[in-house]
Amino acid sequence: MTQTTPAAARATQQLWNKDFLLASFAFLVVMIGTTLPTSLYPLYRHQFSLSEMMITVIYGVYAGGTIAALIVAGSWSDQLGRRVIMFTALAFSAVSGFIFLLDLNLASLLLGRVLSGISAGLATGTATVMVIELAPDNRRGIATLIATAVNMGGLGLGPLLSGILAQYAPWPMHLVFIVHLVLIVIAVGGLLKTHETVVTAKQPRLHIQRLSVPREVLNVFIPASIAGFAGFAVLGLFSAVTPAFLGSILGLTNLALIGFVVFIVFAASTLGQLALEVVPLKLALPVGCLVLAAGALLVGTAINVESLKLLILGAVLSGLGQGLAFRAGLASVAAACPADRRAEVTSTFFIVLYIAISIPVIGVGVAANALGLRLAGTGFAIAAAVLSVIALLILQFRKQPRL
Repeated sequence: MTQTTPAAARATQQLWNKDFLLASFAFLVVMIGTTLPTSLYPLYRHQFSLSEMMITVIYGVYAGGTIAALIVAGSWSDQLGRRVIMFTALAFSAVSGFIFLLDLNLASLLLGRVLSGISAGLATGTATVMVIELAPDNRRGIATLIATAVNMGGLGLGPLLSGILAQYAPWPMHLVFIVHLVLIVIAVGGLLKTHETVVTAKQPRLHIQRLSVPREVLNVFIPASIAGFAGFAVLGLFSAVTPAFLGSILGLTNLALIGFVVFIVFAASTLGQLALEVVPLKLALPVGCLVLAAGALLVGTAINVESLKLLILGAVLSGLGQGLAFRAGLASVAAACPADRRAEVTSTFFIVLYIAISIPVIGVGVAANALGLRLAGTGFAIAAAVLSVIALLILQFRKQPRL
């Protein structure tokens, strides 16, 4: 059982505290690093003559690194300490950045993405818990939302930052990674000033995170995971293939615009999660599924009619639906779990989500090579909408637990 340190127990009743802000910043920096290449894919495509399938594979190996880190080291911070794992996540992020500063080839590009994925996998669970533990006692509830917003916000800021710098500043393929390395140095300095929130084990017994779902939780887990799968698949689509959609179908090559469109979907996801504060939990997951389905269909329509306005509207609706369904699903799953199984079930839920970010998007890349980007993107959008509707139907017809 994890023991908190006196530093965590002494959280005051102030508005926020230094440790909370510094930990949140470190989390933000790691997540920004994971999506920096998104707006640069058109440059990599030109330099390495990459197909759309290879672009999605490059994105997929990032998700593979994330999944591996979640499975292998998902619970290690309970014994080694939150700060050690966060320093490790920042180190992986820094090495990934250095690789992108070198003379890239396809192999080093793939390696850089794998290392970036590992940094995200190490930070996702650890930083979320650390931020909550370092929040003042009277801010613990909203700290959970802030931790999730930092996660999604970082994912959205990465493409925006790289797009703006690549389009309007010198060294388009390198400057953003130099900026990010500076941010990592600042984050490490800040993290050194934070307090550890758990008592570290003198003789750690590290193990791979067990993944399972108790039978009594399946009734909640299945619709939540299907909706989450559809939502994260759409996020993956925007992150991996938005540059190709804008360039090949809409004829738009401005890198800052690419970053802005990707930023929109992640910003909308954050707003969707905020909406759970006003939408009753019982309605949040069904409403999220409906909005996500509508957004996915709008994205498919935008691809066919070649409309940037519809694509942006689809990004907003998709993000709102994904954020609301994701937070509602996670809250429902956590509430339904026995306390001693919550960590493994939550980890299983996140594994499903990260699989959704990778495998379907790679499928789009394969289909785009065979059928063309327009048909592949349209089919993907319809599939995401159908999955959302399936989750909605399961929610409507599932057997309700006895009170």
